Amino acid sequence: MRLEAKLPDPRQSVLLYGTTPPRTGSAEDAVRGIGVKLVERLRRLPLDAIVVYDIQDESGRTAAQRPFAFTGTVDPRAYSRLIAELSTQPTITYKCVGTMDEAAWDGWLAETARDFGIRFLSIVGRPVSSAAYPLALSRAIRLAAEHRSRFTVGAVVIAERHTQQRSESARMLAKGLQGCGYFISQTVYRPHATERLLRDYLRDCRGAGVEPQRVILTFSPVGREKTLTFLQWLGVQVPEETARAIFGAANPLAQSIEICRANLRRILERGYNAAIPIGVNVESVSINRDEIDASIDLAHALKEILDEHVGR
Repeated sequence: MRLEAKLPDPRQSVLLYGTTPPRTGSAEDAVRGIGVKLVERLRRLPLDAIVVYDIQDESGRTAAQRPFAFTGTVDPRAYSRLIAELSTQPTITYKCVGTMDEAAWDGWLAETARDFGIRFLSIVGRPVSSAAYPLALSRAIRLAAEHRSRFTVGAVVIAERHTQQRSESARMLAKGLQGCGYFISQTVYRPHATERLLRDYLRDCRGAGVEPQRVILTFSPVGREKTLTFLQWLGVQVPEETARAIFGAANPLAQSIEICRANLRRILERGYNAAIPIGVNVESVSINRDEIDASIDLAHALKEILDEHVGR
C-alpha cells in the first residue's frame, strides 16, 4: 500500500527511520557514499519511508551550551532525492519555514516538487519562536497543502508542550484543518505526556467532528551520557529515574531499548489506539556505531509491538 493511503488508516502500521543529511561542504561522491551505507543499513527494516531532517542552529532557543558544535548540512531535498533513488522508498523531507515570505515559499515549494521530486513534507517552525517572521507556520502549512504540486504535508508535535496554559492537542486539531495529514513527535521518553496528549487530541477531534490524523511517535536509543545530554538540549524530557536506569545497567543501550519498548506498549494500550492512526519513527542522534546499530535493533523491536496493537 502506498504511504499516502496508509497514513490516514488506523488499521495500518507505519514505520519510519529518521536521518540527518551529511555536513555542508561534503564532496558529491562522499554524500553518495554516506547514502549508500545508510540504505544498506536500513535494507532489512520494513520501512514505509525514510525521514530526512532539516537541521537548524537552535542555540538561540536555550541558554544551555550545545553539547556538540553545530554544523550545517547539504540541502535536505538533495539528500532526500538521493536516498529515494538508492532505496526506492518514499522520503519525508523536513523544512524549517525560516525567513521566507509567501512568494518565496511558493517558489520553494514549486522547486522542491519539480527539481527534487519530493511529495512528502514535514513543516516545522523556527528555532527561535519569539522572533517575528514574515510567514506564519499555519499559513505555510495551508499553502503547502493547497499547492498545485499536491504535497502530503506533516508537522511536528511535542507532547511536553501540552499544558493547561498551551494546548498542543488544539494546535494539532488546527493544523489538521489547515491541511496537515500527519504528525511526527519529538523523541519520547516520558510516555504519560504522550498518553495525555493523544487522549485530549481524540477528544478535541470528536468535539470538532473530524477524524484524527496519523501521529508518528519518535524513539531513539541512548548508550552514552553525552548522547542523553544532547537529546535533553534538543528539548527531550528524560525523567531522572529513566536516566538512572539506563546508565545503571550493565548494557545501557540494551536498557534504553527495553525502556522504549515498554513506553510504546504503555502508550498503545490506551483506548485512543483504535481511533488514532499511530506509527513509529526511529532515529539515532549519535555518530557512534554502537548507538546507530542499536537504532536498527530498536526499529525491529518497536515494529513488532506496533503490529501487535494496530488495528485491534
